Amino acid sequence: MHADSHQLAALLAVVDEGSFEAAADELRVTPSAVSQRIKALERRVGQVVVQRTRPCRPTSTGEVLVRMARQLALLEAEAGAALTAQSTATTIAIALNADSLATWARDVLVEAAEAGDIGLELHVEDQDHSLELLRAGRVLAALTADPVAVQGCSVTELLPMRYVPVATRWLWERHERDLSRMPVVRFNDKDDLQDGVLRELGVTATGLVHTVPSTEDFAMAVRCGLGWGALPVAQLGRRDDLVEVAPGHDVLVPLYWQRWRIDSAVLDRVTEWVVSASSTPTPTPAPPRS
Repeated sequence: MHADSHQLAALLAVVDEGSFEAAADELRVTPSAVSQRIKALERRVGQVVVQRTRPCRPTSTGEVLVRMARQLALLEAEAGAALTAQSTATTIAIALNADSLATWARDVLVEAAEAGDIGLELHVEDQDHSLELLRAGRVLAALTADPVAVQGCSVTELLPMRYVPVATRWLWERHERDLSRMPVVRFNDKDDLQDGVLRELGVTATGLVHTVPSTEDFAMAVRCGLGWGALPVAQLGRRDDLVEVAPGHDVLVPLYWQRWRIDSAVLDRVTEWVVSASSTPTPTPAPPRS
């Protein structure tokens, strides 16, 4: 289809800002102008592209157009910078999981800081659910656990993340080294790491469940003895107050970098940063065995 850049920009603004009014402020036009552009786009494709909800959300047809709009916006920004021979900052939306962002992916932030010409719009999402952001056009690249490429994307395999089930020694002894009775800490309702360990061991848990939806606070909760949990190797630290509660049952989470297949120097650079950062995990000694 022939793409009208003003109509696509209006659609992208409505989806990103959540309402026609906020989109109008972002585009510096009237809400009526935004509405007219969306209606014209819908007439062009013959389908509704935006759900008029709060916040506004793209329909399945709208998601396809949002992906196009975001890719065009990136390419136009790069072309504009090249034509004017100026170093113009370009913002790119990517999705990372919280544990990677708190560990090896911090090197990506360092690279962006040193480059100074790429803005990162970070979306923090679990690796098992980040593909939805790609499909919906919310991001141009995502860290995911799925090796099957989203249509229009390429896939790069990264090093898996290793998680070690640990608890404080006093909590482990207090519950007589019985994992079924121990309280457990989970990140959120999408966190299946601890349940996976229990399933492997054939253990039915009866202890309290604590939810701590922050990577650093999750690790601190485990170190405080709130419950046991699976920590990334890079977060174990050098303290000797943690013991492994399921030796031989470390969890390896596969990671893949999926990005849109478009000719973008900015997306190429971010991809290079991610691949490089993920290949050099921080070496950290494991806690003592129970």
